Amino acid sequence: MTTETSPALAGPKPRGGLEDVVATSSAICYIDGDRGILAYRGYDIHDLARHASFEETCYLLWHGELPTRAALGDLQSQLAAARPLPEAVLRLLKVLPPANAMDQLRTLSSALAHYDPEIDDRSPQAQYRKAVRLTARLASLVAAIGRVTGGKGPIEPDPVMGHAANFLYMLTGDRPSSTATRAFDVALVLHADHELNASTFAARVAAATLTDLYSTIVAGIGTLKGPLHGGANADVMQMLLEVGPDAAPDRIEQTVRAKLARKEKIPGFGHRVYHTEDPRATHLRRMSRELGEQTGQRAWFDMSQRIETLMKEEKRLNPNVDFYSASTYYVLGIPIDLFTPIFAVSRVSGWTAHVLEQYANNRLIRPRADYTGPDVPRPFVPREDR
Repeated sequence: MTTETSPALAGPKPRGGLEDVVATSSAICYIDGDRGILAYRGYDIHDLARHASFEETCYLLWHGELPTRAALGDLQSQLAAARPLPEAVLRLLKVLPPANAMDQLRTLSSALAHYDPEIDDRSPQAQYRKAVRLTARLASLVAAIGRVTGGKGPIEPDPVMGHAANFLYMLTGDRPSSTATRAFDVALVLHADHELNASTFAARVAAATLTDLYSTIVAGIGTLKGPLHGGANADVMQMLLEVGPDAAPDRIEQTVRAKLARKEKIPGFGHRVYHTEDPRATHLRRMSRELGEQTGQRAWFDMSQRIETLMKEEKRLNPNVDFYSASTYYVLGIPIDLFTPIFAVSRVSGWTAHVLEQYANNRLIRPRADYTGPDVPRPFVPREDR
């Protein structure tokens, strides 16, 4: 007897990885991969990168509109108040065994839930306040992880500084330049949301079960940790370091061609969605060049540009958001181990926006599978006859 196809499952076979499958409706993010368009709540990413701060972008993602001056001031005050970490969480950080920074971030983000007085309050107002607290504190956590891993003590946030400046200050101990602050702020804006990427989808699936907001973000962090999602910019920087900043153009070319000949993937190129240049790469390319020139470390940008040219010639592939973010973060003094956690520092704003949207109009996410196993029913063989 062969398996009969259920009417509910009739139709074309699903593509691997749910490619091009529309899983839900959302008013948060729009992507047109053929034309290289990315928009948050209808606003083009190029306009947001040029004119909006990360705080304004957070407000936009959460509320659907850009904030008035008064609303922005209120949000900045709320973020400043939430930024200091509970002492118990800092103690936990110091006693954790040596581990990947994403592992530490996953554990500590979960621990934050124990110190949120509104953890069991499911009202929309409380859920929003938790989204603000998580966005503020994930940045403080990543900076503290960087400090403790480097054998230094955590630095208290400065209530006068904005989100981008505070992160760089809490990580390095130095007050960042306006160029560094703006570069990091732009990077946060560019990474804030990207429709139903793997981590956002994981967070929405968790939210659909009506679990608490912290658990949804831990699901997102665990998914982001995977090397096929959040780790490409670290791989890009390792490749650049392997070649070396003083390498001649022909050595850069030889290294890349050798990798291609071995059929190795060159990190930072190509994208599942975009069939033209990733619009986020446009701004990070400029940030990488400007920071390199200001700090006397332009070699990383020049090397990256050479690799980009070669990849376009050989593979017709464009850089994605990860490629130029690598040299941008490195010149900002950010350790490579923190590149993926910094992704979470920004993306938590998008994760929480999607989770709040899921809570507001929830239905349990329960897809079906295209069964490819043995025929049903399969004859059962008694134990003594196997």
